[in-house]
Amino acid sequence: LITVTQVVLPLTELQKEEEGSCVTDGPSAPPVSTPSLDPSHPYYDVARHGIIQVSGDDHYGRKLIVFSSCCLPPSHQLNHRRLLEYLKFTLDQYVEMDYILVYFHYGLRSSNKPSLKWLREAYSEFDRKYKKNLKALYVVHPTNFIRIVWNLFKPLISHKFGRKLTYVNYLAELREHLNYEQLFIPPEVLRHDEELRATQKGGPPPSVKTPPPRPPLPTQQFGVSLQYIREKNREAVIPPVMTQTVTYLKEKGLRTEGLFRRSARVQLIKEVQKLYNLGKPVNFEQIGDVHVPAVILKTFLRELPEPLLTFRVYSQVQELLHVESSLRVTRCKQIVESLPEHNFIVAKYLLCFLHQVSQESIINKMSPSNLACVFGVNLVWPRHGSISLTALTPINIFAELLIEHVHTVFGSRCPPAQVMP
Repeated sequence: LITVTQVVLPLTELQKEEEGSCVTDGPSAPPVSTPSLDPSHPYYDVARHGIIQVSGDDHYGRKLIVFSSCCLPPSHQLNHRRLLEYLKFTLDQYVEMDYILVYFHYGLRSSNKPSLKWLREAYSEFDRKYKKNLKALYVVHPTNFIRIVWNLFKPLISHKFGRKLTYVNYLAELREHLNYEQLFIPPEVLRHDEELRATQKGGPPPSVKTPPPRPPLPTQQFGVSLQYIREKNREAVIPPVMTQTVTYLKEKGLRTEGLFRRSARVQLIKEVQKLYNLGKPVNFEQIGDVHVPAVILKTFLRELPEPLLTFRVYSQVQELLHVESSLRVTRCKQIVESLPEHNFIVAKYLLCFLHQVSQESIINKMSPSNLACVFGVNLVWPRHGSISLTALTPINIFAELLIEHVHTVFGSRCPPAQVMP
């Protein structure tokens, strides 16, 4: 009883303090704008608020899932049981691969806050399937209330899971861990971060802006355009990173269960990237882990200044849902054939390889659909902003059709310089 009193009283006071300082009175700002959601969505009543978003991958190939408290409507307008079911429904699409969770705490207040009982039930319902592949949990703009709640639940939380938690006081700190530009950050959270930095004591607030980029090395492979790589590599049509990773994975990885779903040691990925950027040889045989070249291939695609399938394709892909199912392969063929020749050749090389991976899906469990979930956001993204959860559906459908029907989609255009895996 004493222990409960010691916990509940501070919680009550912190709750009042948080409501007084964290969120202003009056209606909250509208949620982040997202593409129109199909009313037939099984969780339309929850999904329409934009509480949960999937924002591509982090630097090391792990799916980024974002939960924004400020998008929670008042509790009487939201069934929290349905919210839990929707969260599980979303995670079920990604829990078989490594993923990370970003939780934006700002905007949680008494009117929309789930109960502690709900939090406990939620944790107990997320069994090992959900927890084992969660590689990191970033709590952004934590308050004393959050820290107390975490300590309250500590006895129920495994030590291994507890080590995955990182508190992030300012958005700028997220840049160290993930692809900040891909993050779906509500405007309210951005404004709150600016206010926090403006009131920070002891000097000017840390800048969220990235420093000006350094000129790339002549040997640079990551973060530079396909054209730059081609010019600096004796007119090689397929970038060396792609050639080497695909060649190794074809030989050693096609029958590896969960290929492209797993991450690798962060430091090792950094070292391999550095070797490539310095023009030094990379020996995947010596590394001895097929997940390393798999992550390197995804990272290479994700760090291109313009997506492999170009910015122009994004709006066309978003319209794919309005095309009859029987005509979608033909539409994909039209989209792909309109690509610049170099992009077409590289895309054909990659998609033919992914088709080969999918042909071993009985063993590696990587069907065209599963591969699309991994590669879709690494092939297509918008010129400005990040990809919302609703925008992800047509991207994944598009990627799945490219992988499954690669010979139909790419078959009728055969440039002289084309290379096959």
